[in-house]
Amino acid sequence: MSKTHFGYQTVDEDEKAQKVAGVFHSVAGKYDLMNDLMSGGLHRMWKAFTIGQAAVRPGQKVLDIAGGTGDLAKAFARQAGPDGEVWLSDINGSMLRVGRDRLLDAGVVTPVVLCDAEKIPFPDNHFDLVTVAFGLRNMTHKDQALAEMHRVVKPGGKVMVLEFSKVWKPLAQAYDLYSFRVLPWLGSRFAGDADSYRYLAESIRMHPDQETLKKMMEQAGLERVKYYNLSGGVVALHVGVKF
Repeated sequence: MSKTHFGYQTVDEDEKAQKVAGVFHSVAGKYDLMNDLMSGGLHRMWKAFTIGQAAVRPGQKVLDIAGGTGDLAKAFARQAGPDGEVWLSDINGSMLRVGRDRLLDAGVVTPVVLCDAEKIPFPDNHFDLVTVAFGLRNMTHKDQALAEMHRVVKPGGKVMVLEFSKVWKPLAQAYDLYSFRVLPWLGSRFAGDADSYRYLAESIRMHPDQETLKKMMEQAGLERVKYYNLSGGVVALHVGVKF
C-alpha cells in the first residue's frame, strides 16, 4: 500500500483518511471557537478577502469543498440569491452537520453534500466557482482533488484555494514557537484535544509552499494562476481560471 504523511508521521494512505476524520470528528463542536482563538480572529479577514475576490453574482453556481462550518457557503448563498446554486460540501459528517445547522440558524437554506474532493459527485463544467478553504492540506491526493475541481468548473470559471502557506522568513521562528507550543495548549485548554492541534501545526509545514501549489494548479489544467499572501504568508489565496 502507498504511504503518505499525516503531519510528521508516515502512514498508509487509508490510515491517513481515518486519522484526518478522527481529528475533525473531535474538533467539530469547538471548530469556530478554536479558529477565533488560534488566529486572533484573523481567519474572518482571510475569508472576507476570499469572498471579495470570488465576486459571486446572482444566479451563479458555487461548490464550497471541505466547507466545514459554512462561513464561505453562507456568504456565497446570499450573493448568488434565490436563482443561484450554492453547495456546502465536506467529507466529514460531523463538520457537515455543524455547517448545515449554522446555515439554518442564519436563515440560509442551501444544499449540503457529503463529498470526497478526490471524487466530486457533479458533472463536468457545472460550477462558476469552486472553493476550498483550509481543506486541501488534509487531502491525500492533492493533485487528484485539484484535477476534480478543474473538471467540475465551467470554462471561464474559477478555482480558489485558501490555505496556510509558507510564512515570511523573518516571522518563521516566532511562528514555529506559537505553532508548536501555543496551539497544542489552546487545543488542550479549550477543546480538550492537544493532539489534533499539534497535527494542525505539522500539516501546515508539510503543505506545499506558494509557488509549488501554483504549479500544481497549473498542472491540473488551470491557467492564469496567481496568489495573494495574507498576514505575511501565514495564509495564501490561490486563484486559477479554467479556459
